[in-house]
Amino acid sequence: MISQLSWKVGGQQGEGIESTGEIFSIALNRLGYYLYGYRHFSSRIKGGHTNNKIRVSTTQVRSISDDLDILVAFDQETIDFNFHELRDGGIVIADAKFNPTIPEGSNVTLYAVPFTDIATNLGTSLMKNMVAVGASSAVLGLDIEVFQEVVEEIFGRKGQQVVEKNMDAVRAGAQFMKEQLGDNIQTMKLEKADGKKRMYMIGNDAIALGALAGGARFMAAYPITPASEIMEYLIKKLPALGGTVIQTEDEIAACTMAIGANYGGVRTLTASAGPGLSLMMEAIGLAGITETPVVIVDTQRGGPSTGLPTKQEQSDLMAMIYGTHGEIPKIVMAPSTVQEAFYDMVEAFNLAEEYQCPVIVLSDLQLSLGKQTVEPLEYDKIEIRRGKLVTGELPELPNKENFKRYEVTEDGISPRVLPGMKNGIHHVTGVEHAETGKPSEVASNRKAQMDKRLRKLKHLKFHVPVHKNVKHEEADVLIVGFNSTRGAIEEAMERLELDGLKVNHAHIRLIHPFPTDEVLPLVQAAKKVIVVEHNATGQLANLLKMNVGHADKIASVLKYDGNPFLPNEVYTKCKELL
Repeated sequence: MISQLSWKVGGQQGEGIESTGEIFSIALNRLGYYLYGYRHFSSRIKGGHTNNKIRVSTTQVRSISDDLDILVAFDQETIDFNFHELRDGGIVIADAKFNPTIPEGSNVTLYAVPFTDIATNLGTSLMKNMVAVGASSAVLGLDIEVFQEVVEEIFGRKGQQVVEKNMDAVRAGAQFMKEQLGDNIQTMKLEKADGKKRMYMIGNDAIALGALAGGARFMAAYPITPASEIMEYLIKKLPALGGTVIQTEDEIAACTMAIGANYGGVRTLTASAGPGLSLMMEAIGLAGITETPVVIVDTQRGGPSTGLPTKQEQSDLMAMIYGTHGEIPKIVMAPSTVQEAFYDMVEAFNLAEEYQCPVIVLSDLQLSLGKQTVEPLEYDKIEIRRGKLVTGELPELPNKENFKRYEVTEDGISPRVLPGMKNGIHHVTGVEHAETGKPSEVASNRKAQMDKRLRKLKHLKFHVPVHKNVKHEEADVLIVGFNSTRGAIEEAMERLELDGLKVNHAHIRLIHPFPTDEVLPLVQAAKKVIVVEHNATGQLANLLKMNVGHADKIASVLKYDGNPFLPNEVYTKCKELL
């Protein structure tokens, strides 16, 4: 028996590849296995190679695996494109319809299974993906009935006959494969899982669920990969809570609408990717100068321009901090797991209202669309904090003066009222203004208001600014990353430790304002600092140099080809730098 394996299914987009992976992984999740899935797909609606790689384990995993145990292929391109990942002793299960071949001399076994023919004989070739699921289950020694509940949930609305037909396809695939395997039927049987119930979800779903739990009741957004699932999730869920989603004509409208709704007192978000955030920058500046709370999600993808819209990258870092013209207070956070994405979204709304400024939740494609096992969420930990929002009655001001919405205070945060509140009338404008909001170009007022706004974040309280895995007071190397690189770094760290090196790890979760006090001691205690990130210019490494110094000991491991880091890549590159 084995404690973990890696399984991949591939073919042409629109061929049922995604549903094959979904049915396979959901069934294993319900048995209590930990999973991590990553989908490779083309930036087109139909056609082009796509694959779904799923890692299955009896213990927590946070990255895709270096190699591959089982490849399920619906066309020859899948074999040609992915064969190099197969380990010695690996298996290819391919549709016999295209006469599959594998390179000669490899220690990999090919099983040609007539997915299409079996499915056609049962009623329709569309069920070939279910035949493939059945064949995979035979290799793993799984009981076919583990798929019954999942198939019923997915196809139940089409009637019991459709459910049974699909289960017949699973059984037929399993039976054919068992006959092919013969005495080797349990060569890849997994150790039994703990049977505990856990969620299995993509980061975007966790972000959307976190927004709901954090009190968001309105979303304005324009569809874009890889952020669209946030909007799609909330379209289904918000109406039941009295909320709504509006698909706007563009990202400019989405951001300004979100600002307006927050000004009205409704917790509101918008979500996009790099190109959309570029369009939002002027509006983000408006939120900064009017001190209006707003939460914005940026799901990073390959750029610039349209770039690689369906591929992994982390190149929006500097843009999210410095993209707006002028200088405003801004909070940028970066969760590293699906579970953190949920809790960080709740906190984003609290911080936006407490500090009355834009809060950007930075994700990346691997985190947003990769699917992970998630431990049960602790809803009793959630709290709603609205900062200096005035909820009681306001005293009448003398001489019919306006309310000092932008009053200069010691902590830089002014009292905030909602529109229509008696005695709370004030101006709101994007030009510089006095304490009542009335436009003012007086030099002393300009300096006072700028200082006030920028003073807000000097004492920002953030729950976990840095995820620290610190095993040594003095380390040979400190590995630093953010967002989805955490899993690959953690596995590379374990391998480096086995080589006798002392390794610490810091994953930055508060990008701006940078948590210098948390990071500096870790940098000082390391002989070498290696920053792992998905961009070409070392943006996080440059932030590190700007905020903690020690540039002479900081090196970068960079990847920007659109693919996520594998643990062995991080390990190998770190070894080269040490």
